[in-house]
Amino acid sequence: MLQPHDAFAPAERRKRLVILACLWGAIAAVLILFRSVVMPFAGAALIAYLVQPLVARITRLQVRGRPIPRWVAILLIYALFFVGMYLFFIALLPQLYRELARISRDGLAFANSLTPEYLQSLAHRAEEWLSGYGIPIALSDRAVQGEDVAPGGSLSFALDLGQLLKDSVARLAVLARENLGNIVHISRNIIGGVLAGVFMLFFILMVAAFFSIDAHAIRGYFGTLIPPEYSADARLLLERLDRSLSGVVRGQVTICVVNGTLTAIGLLLFGVKFAFLLATIATVFSLIPIFGTILSSVPIVLIALADGVQKGLAILLWIIGIHALEAYFLNPKIMGQAARIHPVIVAFSLIAGERLYGLVGALFAVPLAATFVACFDFARLKAQPAPAVQPVSPPRD
Repeated sequence: MLQPHDAFAPAERRKRLVILACLWGAIAAVLILFRSVVMPFAGAALIAYLVQPLVARITRLQVRGRPIPRWVAILLIYALFFVGMYLFFIALLPQLYRELARISRDGLAFANSLTPEYLQSLAHRAEEWLSGYGIPIALSDRAVQGEDVAPGGSLSFALDLGQLLKDSVARLAVLARENLGNIVHISRNIIGGVLAGVFMLFFILMVAAFFSIDAHAIRGYFGTLIPPEYSADARLLLERLDRSLSGVVRGQVTICVVNGTLTAIGLLLFGVKFAFLLATIATVFSLIPIFGTILSSVPIVLIALADGVQKGLAILLWIIGIHALEAYFLNPKIMGQAARIHPVIVAFSLIAGERLYGLVGALFAVPLAATFVACFDFARLKAQPAPAVQPVSPPRD
C-alpha cells in the first residue's frame, strides 16, 4: 500500500523538472538576447579553463604548511603572462622596425630603378616574349609613335607602358591629397581600436580571474540546477566534455607554439625575409585549424619565391613537413583520440563561426563544436538499449 508521500512523489518530481527546465530556458534566453556581449565572457571562460591545470598545480604547493590560495596562483600566472608579453614585444618591435625599414628601402630602390630606359627595356623584352606566343601587343615607344599594325599585317594593340606608369603615379598623388582627411580619420580609428582592444583584454583577464577563483562555487551552483537522479549522468558528461575540450583547447595552444617555433627555425635556416614576423603570424593563425594554416603559409611561400624558386620550394616542403608531423604525431599524442573531430565538422564549424561572429567566431568555433559533439555522442549512447546480460550456466559436475 502506498504511503501518502509516495503517492505525491511523481507529481513532486514532475514539478521539480518543470522548474529546472524553466531555469535552464531562462539562462538560454538571456544568452540569446544578449548574444552581442557573450563573446568577452566566453573568452574569459576559455582562459579560465586553459589555466586551470596551472592553478591546480600551484595551489597544491605549500608555504609554511599552508596551501597557496587560488587568487595568489592566478596573480602569479598573470604576472608571468605579462612578463612574457613584455619580453615578446621587446624582441618583436626592433625586429619589426628593421623589417619595415627593409621594406621601405627595397620599395624606394625599386621606385628609383623605374627609369624610362629601364621601362623601355622591360617593354621590349615583354614584346618579344608575347610575340613568341603570337600575341601582337606593342608596349615600348612604338606605341607613342602610333604603330598599331604588326609587321605581318595583323592588327597589333599598342600600350605606352611609361606613360601609363606616370599617369598612375599622378592619380595616386591626387587621390592621397584628396583623402588626407580620411587618412587622419582612419588613423584615429586605428588608435581608438587599439585602446579598446587593450581595455577589452584587461576586462577579459579580470573576468577570467573571477571564474578561476570561484570555479568550485560556480560548478556547485550549476549542480543545483540538475535533478539529483541525473547527477551521475551529469558527472559522466562533464568528464567527456573535459576530455574533449582539454585536447581541443589546451592541445591546440601547445601545437600552435610548436608550429610557430618550427616555422621560425625553417625561415631562419633558409634565410627567408621577415622571419620573425612571419613566424608570429603562423603561430597566431594556427589557432584556427585547417584554414589558419593555409592562410599563414601563403605569404611565407610567396616571399620565399621572390628570392628564388628553389628557396620557395624548400620552404614549402619544410611547411608540409611541419604539418605532416602535426597531423600524424602531435595531434594523436597531445590531443588524443577522445578529442578528435572529423575534418568536415571542423570545416563546417569554422565557416559558421566566421559568418556569425567573424574572426572571433572562427576562434571559438572548434571548442563549441567539440562541446556539441561530446553532448551529442553522450545522448546517442544513452539512447542505445542496454546490452542483454547472458545467464551464467551452472558449473558441470
